[in-house]
Amino acid sequence: MKNQQDHHAVSRLERPQVVVIGAGFGGLEAAKRLSELRVAVTIIDRRNYHLFQPLLYQVATGGLNPGDIAEPVRSILRDRDVEVVLGDVVAIDNDEDHVQLADGRVYPFDYLVVATGMQTSYFGHPEWAVSAPGLKSIEDATEIRRRVLSAFELADRTDDDAERRRSLTFVVVGAGATGVEMAGAIAEVAKHGMARSFRSFDASQARIFLLDAGSRVLPSFHPSLSRTALRQLNGLGVTTVLGAAVTGVDEQGVDMERSGEADRIEANTVVWAAGVSGSPIGRLVSDDLDRQGRVIVDQHLAVPGRPNVFVIGDLARFDQDGAAIPAVAPAAIQGAQHVASTVSADLDGRTRPRFHYVDKGSMATVGHSAAVMEIGRLRAGGFVAWVAWWALHIALIVEFRSRMLVMFGWGWSWLTRRRGVGIITRPWSPDVE
Repeated sequence: MKNQQDHHAVSRLERPQVVVIGAGFGGLEAAKRLSELRVAVTIIDRRNYHLFQPLLYQVATGGLNPGDIAEPVRSILRDRDVEVVLGDVVAIDNDEDHVQLADGRVYPFDYLVVATGMQTSYFGHPEWAVSAPGLKSIEDATEIRRRVLSAFELADRTDDDAERRRSLTFVVVGAGATGVEMAGAIAEVAKHGMARSFRSFDASQARIFLLDAGSRVLPSFHPSLSRTALRQLNGLGVTTVLGAAVTGVDEQGVDMERSGEADRIEANTVVWAAGVSGSPIGRLVSDDLDRQGRVIVDQHLAVPGRPNVFVIGDLARFDQDGAAIPAVAPAAIQGAQHVASTVSADLDGRTRPRFHYVDKGSMATVGHSAAVMEIGRLRAGGFVAWVAWWALHIALIVEFRSRMLVMFGWGWSWLTRRRGVGIITRPWSPDVE
């Protein structure tokens, strides 16, 4: 057995070393594709699982269990010649070409692929995170679920009308896809999931506010789809407040400014979906960042001046046709595939290909059988868009077992309009960087 291990170690050293940081959509795809080449691949992540982030809002509102949308990285790559490392990257030596972990371990590389994504941004107010968690991790999702469910419990046990009103008021800040999905899901929970669960008050009277400083919801979609989504939100009872700049968040509500006038919404539960910034890892590989902290990359997705260091997925700033490509899973996957093709070209002595992003369209769900989608010139809203959204998300989940769990969970929720995971977990503390 020892001889086999020694042979494996030697054979890996004889091949170019590729280190992939991050096990999201881009990192996993890169590891899989690169493992098919004449290179030794190591993937490093601070968590031992791949998380299907697009469905975090379902965990946050009790529609799915965390285990339904997460799968151990070692399990996913069990049939691949990839070394999986659990660890926190704290330094990247750009002269010696190695990655250092918090525990002191060092991993040299000939090629480096950074795919660590984005983190929640509070626009210079990290103190707001305590009162308004974002939605980037399982910990975030279970904390939001705890707060949402606890709000109904508090409303049940109080006789104070003002306290009950504040408990039954939910505010989502940010009207992009995540914010729209969260607001719609909370409305579904209140008006259907909780309606028959409490007798001392009417849960369907809960108020859900969706705030955004912009002029429309889903600003990255065509204006006609923004209007469709707004109608769908209104149908769910969500109050959308546009042109509202948040000026403060605390445990009892949100302060905002709208049309030059100060206003406040009293609410015990606030969810932050307003902004993101690049992972701190980006600063370890480049000083050339955009305003969101994304690494500006060249036509090969490499850091300018560092042809062996690639950045892909949400952390990469790549402009095409005069605009940055979107921070979506298909872009991360295409970026990973391109990096593998580039490394393959290097190994064969061929000219490196240029990256070209193929837009597969955009989708967002609003509520029960309601969604919007945009694929090229095709635009649709309602049930057809929801079915397409559902099918795409099932297809993107990496493991068959998880697909079955999600299909069953969604099927149950769709038929009964009830959420199957009503568990209140312990409090959580945000880790704001």
